[in-house]
Amino acid sequence: MLTMEENDLLCRVEGDAPMGALMRRHWQAICLQEEVSEPDGTPVRARVLGEDLVVFRDTEGRIGVLGEYCPHRRASLVFGRNENSGLRCLYHGWKMDISGQVVDMSSEPNSSRLKEKIKHISYPAQEWGGMVWAYMGPPETLTAFTPPAWAPNESVRVSISKIIIPCNWAQIMEGQIDSAHSSSLHSSDMTPSRIEGATATENTWLRPSTDKSPRMQTQADTYGFRYAAIRRPIQNANTHEYVRSTVFVAPSSALIPPNNLYNVANINTAIDDTHTAFHFIAWGDPATTPDTENWREFLSTQVNIDLDSTFKPMRNKENHFLQDRQAMKAGNFTGIKGIPNQDMAMWVTMGAITDRSQDRLGASDMAVVEFRRQMVNAVKRFIQGEAPIGVGELKIPSSVCSYQAIIPKEVDWREYSASPV
Repeated sequence: MLTMEENDLLCRVEGDAPMGALMRRHWQAICLQEEVSEPDGTPVRARVLGEDLVVFRDTEGRIGVLGEYCPHRRASLVFGRNENSGLRCLYHGWKMDISGQVVDMSSEPNSSRLKEKIKHISYPAQEWGGMVWAYMGPPETLTAFTPPAWAPNESVRVSISKIIIPCNWAQIMEGQIDSAHSSSLHSSDMTPSRIEGATATENTWLRPSTDKSPRMQTQADTYGFRYAAIRRPIQNANTHEYVRSTVFVAPSSALIPPNNLYNVANINTAIDDTHTAFHFIAWGDPATTPDTENWREFLSTQVNIDLDSTFKPMRNKENHFLQDRQAMKAGNFTGIKGIPNQDMAMWVTMGAITDRSQDRLGASDMAVVEFRRQMVNAVKRFIQGEAPIGVGELKIPSSVCSYQAIIPKEVDWREYSASPV
């Protein structure tokens, strides 16, 4: 368990919170490219690390990530006119380009040189892997954008399900690196079968084990850590083990064990202390990886069906996440449709920021314990002036990936040769 002080250090990201400052040393996933696909299209509101932003694609197709509020009188630029290579505030006509430079002031005399003296808040932006990224740290600490492990090159298909979830980023992150819960919470969607490895069907992920109590082992590194959830396989249990190896990529991403057709990953953007943009990702060969709509349909996270147009879920605590008790009586374990929705019900009901001083952890929580230890220590070292975890020379090597496999008992999972599907 953590103390209340350590819990705040882990979770708080707004204002001058140390964790928020650490996260600003990493490129942040601001929104999906599909949200700003049209030049001179509708600007999009975003909120990251407690800061309100506006994202737009200008006439030339370039992406701008600016502070939401006009530098003149603080009116929202989300309502502005996106035209002629800039975003114009409706209130007095001030116009900013993607760099934040004020290029026009309709309300000022033509002779005024005021616009030359004003630079609005703007952040370096990059498009990659279906997302718009921005670097929100101090300019002097800017590092070159590096493609994430789940979008290594432009030939890879990346399909993203996005949900705005009303709870803190850390309890979502803990859920993504907690392999033990999948044997219970997701047992109706990840069903045991006599197969050689994890297999994806149209409606289900099949798994070669009935073991609900995995042995957990971790291996720390400069970028985060790897861990293995080791289970008894259905076949050859005397000589082999079923290993699911997950990778935590600090500060807020995970490479999740794949199936036979595609890889799986997660990245969480801390909107503020009590809200998170959760992204669940399928990636890999375009021939075997589902496209975006099929991926969202499989997960029951379709926009305008399961989510509203701003990615907020129709399922919530007040409507019991649309839990179907009759389905539970008929054999469905949770009565909640869709793997991310089952997770969300657990995360949200823990509270906006769960009180980790009240936890009673067991052997299956080893990865969660390692996450807390590593990130609390990382932010303490960052406060003392050390380099942020996972940045620069400390970033994840391209050779590291998640995997799942049935391997001989004498083989160390740490040494097992694996590559993405």
